Amino acid sequence: MEFGLLGPITVLTGSGEVPLGSAKRRTVLASLLLRPNTAVSVGQLTETLWGDEPPEHARTVIQGHVSRLRAVLTASGADAYGIELATLSSAYALRLPEELIDAHRFAELVTLARRQHSAQDAVLLLREALDLWRGPALTGVVTTPSLGAAAHALEQQRLTAVEALGESLCALGEFDRAAQALRAEAVAHPMREALIAALMGALFRSGRQSEAIDWFHRTRRLLADELGIDPGERLRRVYGEILRAEEERAGAEVAVAVAEVGSRGGAAGDELAQVRSGEGAAGEGLAQVGSGGGAAGDEVSEVGSRDGAAGDAVTEVRSGGGVAGDAVAEVGSRGGVADVAASYIPREPAAPVVPLAWTTPYPLNLLPRIPHPFTGRPAELAALDRLAGLSEPAPPSPLILLTGPAGSGTSALATYWAHTRADAFPDGVLYADLSAPDAQPSSVLRDFLLTLGVPSDRLPGSVPGAAALLRSLTASRRLLTVLDGAADSAGVRPLLPGGGDCVTLVTGHVRLDGLIVSENASLLPLPPLPGPDALDLLAMLLGPDRTAAEPDAARELALLCDHLPLALRVAATRLRAHPARPLADLVTELRDASRRLELLSLEDVGVTGALAPALARLSPADADLLRALSTGQARHADPAALDRLAALHLVHRTPEGDRAVPPLVRLHARGLPGAAR
Repeated sequence: MEFGLLGPITVLTGSGEVPLGSAKRRTVLASLLLRPNTAVSVGQLTETLWGDEPPEHARTVIQGHVSRLRAVLTASGADAYGIELATLSSAYALRLPEELIDAHRFAELVTLARRQHSAQDAVLLLREALDLWRGPALTGVVTTPSLGAAAHALEQQRLTAVEALGESLCALGEFDRAAQALRAEAVAHPMREALIAALMGALFRSGRQSEAIDWFHRTRRLLADELGIDPGERLRRVYGEILRAEEERAGAEVAVAVAEVGSRGGAAGDELAQVRSGEGAAGEGLAQVGSGGGAAGDEVSEVGSRDGAAGDAVTEVRSGGGVAGDAVAEVGSRGGVADVAASYIPREPAAPVVPLAWTTPYPLNLLPRIPHPFTGRPAELAALDRLAGLSEPAPPSPLILLTGPAGSGTSALATYWAHTRADAFPDGVLYADLSAPDAQPSSVLRDFLLTLGVPSDRLPGSVPGAAALLRSLTASRRLLTVLDGAADSAGVRPLLPGGGDCVTLVTGHVRLDGLIVSENASLLPLPPLPGPDALDLLAMLLGPDRTAAEPDAARELALLCDHLPLALRVAATRLRAHPARPLADLVTELRDASRRLELLSLEDVGVTGALAPALARLSPADADLLRALSTGQARHADPAALDRLAALHLVHRTPEGDRAVPPLVRLHARGLPGAAR
């Protein structure tokens, strides 16, 4: 099953297109697909459907559309794809794998293309992404400001992908194909400067200099007439590069012409007289330009394309059959063909700097899909509400640090809380996975600024500049930012928004004391799940009947997993692969300490992988201390070293006040290098 937003709103199955009904029903579906796995309130749907003039029974009408959509999806086999249209109090959420939505696949393909080192691979990915478009986005929905803005945002993403395709084709030397891909879009969007600049570059490199220059002047006049502004820096820069390249090429041609004339010898008589007196093609051309005849823009085009005065002068010199003498001086004294042109071109003032504005037309939500199932954590959810100012006043621009042991579910809790509280942040939710290999502050800032509507050609080149722009854009907004998997304070600071009403939630397995000191961050520790909640999670993963049939085995299984959600999910996955297998069998295997870590890991997910980053940060002395604590051989522990281990959640304090190593950490520490000493 596939959902289409990039064209008419459609739902496709293996047997064809699913009938969706009226435009309003398609509008409801589009609103849910634009925010997948997120609660969309009845109020939001009402505004999307009717704006400021909803009918008296708007809620009932929306319920009818949702009920019909749910029936149509169910009849088309939605359950088999993990699709659920859920009712959540006074809101609805369409839960589904986001890769079933063409707009999501498009964004993923464009992101993959941007990361490619091979231009050929980037071209293939971008073509695949653009092939997903079947027409204007969100065709067939009710025309309202919110959906119009959403369609505009999708169209801007498409145009950015077209520009990237042109850039990649140019990198392959396929300039004609690049120009072909860009020209149709430039005609349709004649004031999109980045697109025009890309087209000009492709045309120039394919040998069509005059056409490239013509596009510049056409765009310059249009911007002046329609908006009263001059071309931006990127468009001016490309234009300047074309003129400089033409100057160098023409200068070389003049040198060749001089050599040819000089080698033939003789007098330049008649030709020289023509040039000096202003008679003939060259003289007339120079006289026209010198007297200011014609528009400056047209003169630039003529000179740049070698169809005007300087070009004719070169022709006259080439046709001469004698000594170049004074004729060469007429051209050479001005420093080359482009300088002849430049001396007659009125200099325009630099284009004013246009201040960037908040241009995102639709509420943002960059969160990954909501974790399922999710249970427990009522105290932590209430604490997050309090610290964020959702249940009581909070300090300006609150910064919350949610930290806990590896596998304790910090990411799941943060994502769940952010999804369920998204309506409290009308300007949207930003999200970044800081544990990803390429998640440097520069790349995260770039993604944030692009998402917030900053044109790619106006992104600051430095991290401090980009951070300052982010703070400026968010200064008067209410925005939630989730920074997941932070490893140090320095990587977080540039990503903090500037608005007093913004909230930032940072997760990780390191206690970021630096942010507490410098940013007055609030610390919210996340311990393993309480026993009853761990059993509830197992019941949700395995089914309540299965855990109820073996209550003792379920309790011991949770204990052997240290009540960590990650370990419980891995264990449940092993059991779900064998529905008839008793829980007690896996419990027996997990009792073998030498195999427990292996059994609690699957592919690239598991306790061992989750612990690895924290253990890699240990100094040799701290690693020795952790091994000694894990084997019961520690006679004396430096308090500062113990605190460093506690900051990484590798030790915790018992109710009696002693420091202890959690069982799964202890097993891992015993296997560290040097453990046999």
